[in-house]
Amino acid sequence: MTTTTPSDVRPDPPHSPDDRSLTAFGYRQELHRSLGRYASFAAGFSFISVLTTVFQFFAFGYAFGGPVFFWTWPAVLVGQLLVAACFAELAARYPISGAIYQWSSRLSNLTFGWFAGWIMVIGQIVVVAAAALALQLVLPAIWSGFQLIGTDSAVTSADGAANAAVLGVILLALTTLVNVLDNRVMSVINRVGVTAEIIGAILIVVLLLTHSERTPGITFHTEGAAQSGLFGALLVGSFAAAYVMIGFDSAGEMSEETHHPRRTAPRTILVALGAAGLLAMLIVLGGLLAAPSLTDGHLAVDGLSYVLTSSLGDGVGRVLLADVVVAIAVATLAIQTAACRMLFSMARDGQLPFSRRLAKVNPRTGMPSAPALVVGVLAAALLLLNFGSPEAFLAIGTTCIVMLYLAYAMVTGPLLVSRLRGRFTTDGTDETGARLFSLGRWGVPVNALALLYGLFMTVNLAWPRAAVYDPAGGHWYFQYFTVLFLGITIVLGVAYRAYKARTVVAPEAPEAVPV
Repeated sequence: MTTTTPSDVRPDPPHSPDDRSLTAFGYRQELHRSLGRYASFAAGFSFISVLTTVFQFFAFGYAFGGPVFFWTWPAVLVGQLLVAACFAELAARYPISGAIYQWSSRLSNLTFGWFAGWIMVIGQIVVVAAAALALQLVLPAIWSGFQLIGTDSAVTSADGAANAAVLGVILLALTTLVNVLDNRVMSVINRVGVTAEIIGAILIVVLLLTHSERTPGITFHTEGAAQSGLFGALLVGSFAAAYVMIGFDSAGEMSEETHHPRRTAPRTILVALGAAGLLAMLIVLGGLLAAPSLTDGHLAVDGLSYVLTSSLGDGVGRVLLADVVVAIAVATLAIQTAACRMLFSMARDGQLPFSRRLAKVNPRTGMPSAPALVVGVLAAALLLLNFGSPEAFLAIGTTCIVMLYLAYAMVTGPLLVSRLRGRFTTDGTDETGARLFSLGRWGVPVNALALLYGLFMTVNLAWPRAAVYDPAGGHWYFQYFTVLFLGITIVLGVAYRAYKARTVVAPEAPEAVPV
């Protein structure tokens, strides 16, 4: 296998300031640069996908935390905004696909950065699978005919778990096709889908708040919190918010396809997370206020789908649920696209098996087709776990969060070290001549808090709680699924790096000084 490093690439003559920005890092422009500011925002917002993720994990959060789990949402939002602020600085200085891999490598060394990228891309593939599973929470509630297997549509049942896998595979086939076609087609679908999702989310918030059955004071009630105590219940309840507020870095992933990325990506990273986080909190609050009952058990099992159809009526509820289906499809597409760009970026540097094939870009479509097929097939394979046991739904969902949180910490950690050693510069201008986005004197405290928050949440999410991961008992592998999956991922990475070290000369780490 031939290793390609940034210094080995012979750039084509630059055709625009954006292209020259990329050639300065040693890469030629292959992906088509066609995304504007709204498309960049859509990339981050659609990965977060408020309607997909809130509907997917609301019931779980409420089951463990009760009404007071609402307060985990602003807490997680603040923590993730700290991380996003650090990422915004890096997006301005390194506007390159494969953001996590590129940022970590340039702040530390190639080996550490490789593991950050490796963990991130595996996590993204798991997120793709988790997002596709969300169709089961919505489609059967719209029409029973979508329950193709059995009669019980609950994701915790054997029928529901198997049906979720079938619906997910169908969706993955469609998103893989779009990811092969053309980035302009992908961008149009993303923008239309995100617009529909935002409109739908605002309508859901307004309708739920106008159908309130109780006051916001209910969010201070601790009834329904798990037996592990209030703090323990909130730690588990925070899984829902943690799952929702990931993927804002996608605007950075799409930098090589974005006009004026140094100026655009930092802003869209922060705006996408802020807008999604605010909408998510309002939807959760609306659901708690409008639910017919907080104690009849429906909210902890059927979640927000139950609230919409029971409080707003079947007609309006199903129309809104149809909008959620659009959001799920667009989210799955966006997450798969982000994973494709990570694979492409690492392969372009010769850092993966079959790198030449994975790094090949179709000159007509501007899309790396092989990564799309790899991500689609691997995500579909993960869905097969759902045929084996309903517990796989939660295992897949929490595992992907842990993988991404750990990868994020593998960026904020080296960034903090770089700041403390005085190696991280805040100088430079964007494509318009304005100063690059910078945290200034707040850089060190914000960065330190972002790292501490990320590490705390990684441990919290990965902790093998039997009551969470194996409530029925008898499935120890689901209780330790996240830890085992992460361990296997690292072992495979070590094995590949060892094999690669014996067969090729390791390239130098990418230059750490921003350009």
